[in-house]
This record gives sequence, structure tokens and C-alpha cells, in this order.
Amino acid sequence: MDRAQIIVVRHGETTWNLEGRRQGHLDSPLTARGIAQAESLARRLKKFTFKALYSSDLGRACRTAEIIANTTGHKVTVDERLRERNLGIFQGLHTEEIRQAHPEAYRLHTTLGPDYVIPSGESMRQQVERNIRCLEEIAQKHLGETIVVVTHVGVLSGLFRHTLSIPFQAPRRFEFRNASINIFTYQNQGFWVLQTWGDTGHLDAPELGDGL
Repeated sequence: MDRAQIIVVRHGETTWNLEGRRQGHLDSPLTARGIAQAESLARRLKKFTFKALYSSDLGRACRTAEIIANTTGHKVTVDERLRERNLGIFQGLHTEEIRQAHPEAYRLHTTLGPDYVIPSGESMRQQVERNIRCLEEIAQKHLGETIVVVTHVGVLSGLFRHTLSIPFQAPRRFEFRNASINIFTYQNQGFWVLQTWGDTGHLDAPELGDGL
């Protein structure tokens, strides 16, 4: 059966990752460590044979993808559907700032589940459906091939849950690491299989880890 292998990687560490701010569709630059993580990731990916390199259009993902492309020689294909969830009025804020500035929206966000649409943003379900449609469209184009996709925590989480049939409401008991390698296969008819999760062997040096 034809299948595509999708190597999904998270962008390198950003300044807002360090500060604990919600990024969503806003952006912050890669830290010096984030750039070093991306460079180490690029050297690891050069050992793979892959056909194409895709990225979210947000700056932190694009910068990571550019670093990979500079090492592997691939062209970066950007797709805005690979973006993180639009967190609307929560973007750029710490959790405590959200509680103080938007107490009712925060309460609804934490109690209503995956269909709650954050004001000026989107729901978790809307985000995941957008991401999965994009990933399946890309996979269909690359049956029989391996590709790399540079994206975000929310996209990885949604794909992980979708693949393993984990309900959105179930507590998250899995980690996300900056510049980690996560490998999925897609078979025609929308069947996903998880092969590798959270591989950070290329980040063994203490200065490259993200502390998670």
C-alpha cells in the first residue's frame, strides 16, 4: 500500500517559550539556543533522504526551516494552514495576565473544552481540523516518499491525538520538545501511524536541551 512518511518537527526555542507567553499567531524570535537547536536538527535531518520541506508561515517555524534548508539543500514550501492555534486575546500574555485581563474568557477556555472559540481566535477543534486537512493534502502529494514538516506544539498535539484516537478532552500526558523529531506515516484513506515521538538525540549537549 502506498504511504507517505512525515517527519514533523517543532521549531527551535523562542524568547516567548522562555518567558512562558502564549504565542499563537503572534511571534517571537528564536533564542541563541533555539538557533543552535535548529542547526543540530538540520545536521540530523541531513542523514535522512526526504523529498520536500514544508513549514508553517510563522516566523519561528520559517526560521527553523530556513536553517534546515541551508544544510539539506531543500526549498521551503510555506503553508499558513500549518500554523499554531489562533489564541486571539490571549496571545502575547502569561497565564496570570490572561486570568487578570480576561477572567471570563479564561474560565470558559478552561471549562468548555475543544469547541470553545477564544475571542478573536479559534477553537482547538477548528485548529486541529485545519492542520489535519493540510497534512493529509500534503501526504497525498507525497505517497511513496518522505517529507519534513516544521510546525508547532498545537499541531503536533492535534496530530498525535488524531493518530492515536485520543479525545481532545483527555488530559495531556505527553511532552513536546523544541526541535524534536516526530515521525508519522500516512496511508491512503486517511490512516495515520505513529513511528517515533519526541526524538531529541541530536540535542544531547546540555546547552541544547529545553529543560522540559
